[in-house]
Amino acid sequence: MPLSGGEPIRVLLADDHPVYRDGLALLLGSIPGIEVAGTAADGPEAVERAADLQPDVVVMDVRMPGLDGIEATRRIVADSPHVAVVVLTMSEEDATLFAAMCAGARGYLLKGAGQGEIVRAITAVAHGEAIFGPAVALRVAEFFQGAAAAPDGPAFPQLTPREREILSLVAAGRSNAQIASALFLSPKTVRNNVSNIFAKLHVADRAEAIIRARDAGLGK
Repeated sequence: MPLSGGEPIRVLLADDHPVYRDGLALLLGSIPGIEVAGTAADGPEAVERAADLQPDVVVMDVRMPGLDGIEATRRIVADSPHVAVVVLTMSEEDATLFAAMCAGARGYLLKGAGQGEIVRAITAVAHGEAIFGPAVALRVAEFFQGAAAAPDGPAFPQLTPREREILSLVAAGRSNAQIASALFLSPKTVRNNVSNIFAKLHVADRAEAIIRARDAGLGK
């Protein structure tokens, strides 16, 4: 369905797998009312091309080189709030789902979604709606039902136990290198966890994360 005025929905596809990316581009390019404005093979290129092309919708993979899809989504939405992002990924993990939502994604689908479901998601977010696949929507509902039933649960329930552990160390003033050493993790793993924490808490930097964490009693 084209946007008002008869203009097609302009879509940017970001995925590091060329066969999937090109196949999806060919598929969407055959749908009336949708125009594939461009493609990107990694996170930094997705951010750059979104800024240059100003598409209506970005269809974003999560696991990409250079910059993951969660952080790329956060940057695109921060720079161009009118651009809608639909995450299309293999990941069924709740942590990835909620990180994408916190980063500003308006839709979240699994790569097993059919053509009709993908087209409906693109059309919906282009018109200002939020949309999630049936299985994803069920997990969102279950998460919030669980949160309502357990108001006295741990701080930041959207974080995994490992992420809460790392956030507590961040709040205690530890550097990434010190955290990696203390938890026997690689520096890259710590960096990725810290990035996910920032996205889930919707904070811009380490200082803001420390304030949020200490207000919740962590790191003391």
